[in-house]
Amino acid sequence: MTELTVGLIQMRSGRSIGANTLLALDGIAAAAARGARFIATPEMTTLLERDRDRFRAEMAANDPAHAIAAFSDAALRHGVHLLIGSMAVPVADGKFANRSFLFAPDGRLLATYDKIHLFDVAVDHANQWRESALYSAGTEAVLVETPMANIGLSICYDVRFASLYRTLAQGGAQILCVPSAFTKPTGAAHWHTLLRARAIESASFVIAPAQGGLHEDGRETFGHSLVITPWGEILEEADHDDACQIIATLDLSEVESVRQRIPSLFLERPVQLKRDT
Repeated sequence: MTELTVGLIQMRSGRSIGANTLLALDGIAAAAARGARFIATPEMTTLLERDRDRFRAEMAANDPAHAIAAFSDAALRHGVHLLIGSMAVPVADGKFANRSFLFAPDGRLLATYDKIHLFDVAVDHANQWRESALYSAGTEAVLVETPMANIGLSICYDVRFASLYRTLAQGGAQILCVPSAFTKPTGAAHWHTLLRARAIESASFVIAPAQGGLHEDGRETFGHSLVITPWGEILEEADHDDACQIIATLDLSEVESVRQRIPSLFLERPVQLKRDT
């Protein structure tokens, strides 16, 4: 396969897992109707809730298996590869994983990925986050080989850690997925630059479906879902933070072309730090 039409679902997820799941399913159906064969949703597709007590109560009332089954059925019904950018799922010690799910067109679950780099930051007085208070970090990079393309998985804050993407690209990834819920201030400052840098460094397509706008829990996310070429050019963008779908056709032959022209992935040399005092 040399051409692949992708669909990115931009959302404004709220406090109800059931309502968010239905919104995601509507977006997936709309993107499939527009010809997308690989569809991706943003980070925390099914729940955005910063109040920890309300978060735990909503999670306790909703078995994630129901949403997972609904998304599996959607992949089968529309005959698409489907990436649910992430959902919260319970793990050990009362914590959760921030987990991506990739489904095949027959509804099979091909792979999952748990976010490695957790968002523990203090951007400003109104934007202070400690994701590690609720979530356990993943430990493994995930590359999925599919008939359409080799896909590298990541989530949001991972994008600030370039070595993850070089590892995926050196392993053969052609498409790097960065489903996100970037805060409004960090998005305005760094979103485009970081994603274009990861595409250029890895000579890969980058697809980044995003959360956008003012959410029910009071947070604001940046939106601006992006598709970027291996040359670092913006192929498609949602130039706003409203819910929508964007569609783009990737020419996968560009990946090998760029890697041959600038083979930096394969000319990397070990570096030893010399410290002078």
